[in-house]
Amino acid sequence: MITKRLEEYLERIYSITKQKGYARAKDIVKEMNVSPSTVTEILQKLSKGGFINYEKYGGVTLTKKGKEIVKNLEKKHKILRDFFILLGIDRKVADEDACKIEHIASDETMEILTKFVEFIQKHEKPKWLERFKIYCDEGKLIECPQVKKTK
Repeated sequence: MITKRLEEYLERIYSITKQKGYARAKDIVKEMNVSPSTVTEILQKLSKGGFINYEKYGGVTLTKKGKEIVKNLEKKHKILRDFFILLGIDRKVADEDACKIEHIASDETMEILTKFVEFIQKHEKPKWLERFKIYCDEGKLIECPQVKKTK
């Protein structure tokens, strides 16, 4: 199993390689704000796990396995961010929180959350979502019209 820390390095390597075609250890040091020895240790772990192509003093690229991890994290991030935005959370905060949670959310949770977000996005703005926004903004809890109280 790959750790959150290793996933973060894979994401950073992916970002650098999108810009330059490859990453160098010094690029990762700068981006991650860590020591060169830390980066070397992480690169060796990622290489041993089959997530990157790495040669000491050479460029670093992701393997197919590494790219799959990053693509999966990107999907999780997008769904989590979209979910938070649907709830009315500021886009920047939603993006930051998604970045943290994407590493720990289970596949089961993400599968259901993905279906929920897709369901909401495929429909016109649901009334209950509008009521929820009013509740968050004003503290007014508006009941659904079709719900009758029973005593």
